[in-house]
Amino acid sequence: MPAPLVRIESSDSQPQTADAVVIGGGIVGVFTAYYLLRRGLNVVLVEKGLIGAEQSSRNWGWCRQQNRDARELPIATKSLDLWDQFAAETGEDTGFRRCGLLYLSNSPSELEGWARWRDFALTVGVTTRMLSAAEATERGAATGKRWTGGVFSPSDGTADPSKAAPAVARAIIKAGGAVLQNCAARGIETTGGRLSGVVTEKGTIRTKIAVLAGGAWASSFCNTLDIRFPQASVRSSILSVESGTSALPDALHTAEVSTTRRADGSYTLAISGRAKVDVTPQQLRFARSFIPMFARRWRNLAPGGREGWRSGHETLSRWRLDAPTPMERMRILDPAVDEGTISEILRRARALLPGLAKAKIRAKWAGYIDSTPDGVPAIGEISNIPGFILAAGFSGHGFGIGPGAGHLIADIVTASDPIVSPTPYHPNRFAGTAWGKVAEF
Repeated sequence: MPAPLVRIESSDSQPQTADAVVIGGGIVGVFTAYYLLRRGLNVVLVEKGLIGAEQSSRNWGWCRQQNRDARELPIATKSLDLWDQFAAETGEDTGFRRCGLLYLSNSPSELEGWARWRDFALTVGVTTRMLSAAEATERGAATGKRWTGGVFSPSDGTADPSKAAPAVARAIIKAGGAVLQNCAARGIETTGGRLSGVVTEKGTIRTKIAVLAGGAWASSFCNTLDIRFPQASVRSSILSVESGTSALPDALHTAEVSTTRRADGSYTLAISGRAKVDVTPQQLRFARSFIPMFARRWRNLAPGGREGWRSGHETLSRWRLDAPTPMERMRILDPAVDEGTISEILRRARALLPGLAKAKIRAKWAGYIDSTPDGVPAIGEISNIPGFILAAGFSGHGFGIGPGAGHLIADIVTASDPIVSPTPYHPNRFAGTAWGKVAEF
């Protein structure tokens, strides 16, 4: 079933020209359009389905610095400030709040890893607090268990995936930008080797800049342009429950289960890293690139079925500009949940948190989490198509760093001083067979 999502009204009229076109209405796409608009550009955002309807509404909602890869930490830190600033600038409510994130563990090796990250984070000005056994047990009182230790990251927080991307899209519309839903981008046009237009199912928008923030569809889109972008997706299942208690932590991670409180009092539940790997043509093509990542995660990954093949988001077929594409046949990726995983999540949550013992399932859903081989997003201009900028492969981290990613892309487009160094994210690192270092945190 679909994840909870606030729906917005958008324009049916497609402009003929724009300074920039953003392809994809997830959290990265909307924040990119928002920051481009604030730079004075005439922006059009096109989304094949509904704003925020895929992974941007299907995640935990965590906005964190804790345990980020060293390459992602700067953009994660900047993003926290930008979440705050967006609300102040627009009056729109994304549900963001710095509630702090609590991690509890009885594993010495896990605690040692968190301590190493704490020591690294201090070198870049990020404070995170290791908890003693007594402190962890006190903060985790809702579990009724004793804990060896933990971490509390007080400046981290959560936003609401059901309303964050729609809130940003509303701000774009209010500021004069165009947001088109149910309008798939089929490809691009070039003139003299440089991007000169984006072709949608409703016609061509003349522009010199296009940003592809296509989530799980990005690699297939790139393939039609002869751009090699290694990307693979896993299918993750999640659920929300009703709860009459407010005694649980706002955001809690344990090896057993992770929980997040929503503004309406419900809780989102998940098992970190648990997912199905659905076979697809794209998975087969890039299998060798992803062996190290999948090998590290083998305890939480299991073979899936043919659902990913049928969905069409990881096809190797090349679509035409004058005919419907797989994106028009599958407006919203809404894969089937893995019922075994849902049952296990609920069992673990009820066992860990007595306050959820009688909680009833409100909703359950699944989504495709797109990843790069090194677990770090690809953000940057494609060298052989000037004007075409890729922003994809956020590897399950895109929601929290969406504001920073959008700001960085606007910096790149306008040749401004970048909010963070763009070098670690450039897609060139995937050229040939060299694809970089696997994320360590």
